[in-house]
Amino acid sequence: MKRKHVFLWFIVLFVCVFAETSAQGFPDFSSAVEKASGAVVHVKTKAEAPQQDLFGGFGFDDPFFQYFFGQPREQQKRRQSRPVLASGSGVIVSSDGYIATNNHVVEAAEEIEVVLNDKRTFPARIIGRDPNTDLALLKIDADALPAIVFGSSDELKVGEWVLAIGNPFNLTSTVTAGIVSSKARNINILSGDMKIESFIQTDAAVNPGNSGGALVNTRGELVGINTAIATQTGSYAGYSFAIPTTIVRKVIDDLKQYGTVQRAVLGVTISDISDTLAKEKKLQVMEGAYVHSVAQDGAAAAAGIKEGDVITGIDGRSVGSVSELQEQIATHAPGDKVNISVLRSNKPISMDIELKNLHGNVDVLTTGTLDQLGASLEELSEKEAWTLKLSGGVRVAKVKKGGRFEKAGIREGFVIRRINNASVQHVDDVKKEVERLAVSSADNALFISGTYPDGRQAYYAVDMGQ
Repeated sequence: MKRKHVFLWFIVLFVCVFAETSAQGFPDFSSAVEKASGAVVHVKTKAEAPQQDLFGGFGFDDPFFQYFFGQPREQQKRRQSRPVLASGSGVIVSSDGYIATNNHVVEAAEEIEVVLNDKRTFPARIIGRDPNTDLALLKIDADALPAIVFGSSDELKVGEWVLAIGNPFNLTSTVTAGIVSSKARNINILSGDMKIESFIQTDAAVNPGNSGGALVNTRGELVGINTAIATQTGSYAGYSFAIPTTIVRKVIDDLKQYGTVQRAVLGVTISDISDTLAKEKKLQVMEGAYVHSVAQDGAAAAAGIKEGDVITGIDGRSVGSVSELQEQIATHAPGDKVNISVLRSNKPISMDIELKNLHGNVDVLTTGTLDQLGASLEELSEKEAWTLKLSGGVRVAKVKKGGRFEKAGIREGFVIRRINNASVQHVDDVKKEVERLAVSSADNALFISGTYPDGRQAYYAVDMGQ
């Protein structure tokens, strides 16, 4: 064979080998994108953002202003509201029109529009929101939709490929790829006493508009809801964060069934173990959740957990940090029984615990009901009203420990006279206002006024968003 022909065959062989190596080194994600992209939608919102008013920045529409001065006539207002448009992403979780997204995408929305991947457009309503996990569930009136297939975020490994699908900068159906760079990450972006942060950290590019979109594995299965980025500029700077499906599945199932999350709690104050804490407490481990205090009526106290214990596992799964513990507890409901592994004086023990809710029981809470208030209410009798020199009202008969009324500072015996500037004569008046708030996408507080039996007037703001 001539030298020229040998050289040509060598080039052909080299190109074939190089092409095969490249294909193996750079995986093809097209199959995963094809399976998942149809389930990712564009969520567009509209809200009213008032211009700043006089009176030191308080607008006429400010709840505190209206609380003291009432609702002004339209012609008395010194500014006009303007619509604010925003957008994010969502994921179809069932073929009959349920869509998961982030709470921060829709929490201030007065109107919500969902645009499907096939460009069909539907108005959407909020089924429920959970600020503690930054998740929300929407519903559109449509059938036979391409629902996402859920995968297991537990099975994700650091270094594994993942894809982010969403609508950054209104660029619809955008796909980016990266690897899982960490798990169970707490970045302190949520507020509230019951916040749960256990994010999947990736280096898949995520930007404003991606919020609420899908994080999928290479099989096209949902493993997370893209939620946040770490940035100093407002745009992607190398790291993005997604809520794992272990949390997503539980929250959206609860929102769909009850309208609110049935959140299980241990009843402990905990922290990660630092080198300083380990030396101070003479701990022989650096992983786990250190118990600083135990609530007297909580699940942990009933099971025998004590201050100074280190929680190291749940149901045989190791717990390396507070965020890992929160993620595992978040998959359970009040009444579930779990086995907790702890170190006490550096010696391992285990115990069975029946989880409780924030009120210290296993009752099912539903949105728009008085259960949310954490109090028992009774209508005033005619005699009581005459004694207190009131025309009517609703008395707070009992305040439950850890409930919203207790957190707001309301004490037993308080007589509710007005809620959000509406007169209260009967328990049903309170219930109606709670129900109204439950379906509102803009309001999340009850402004309550009333009196105590000694004649003292009192005013409270009860946060209903946590």
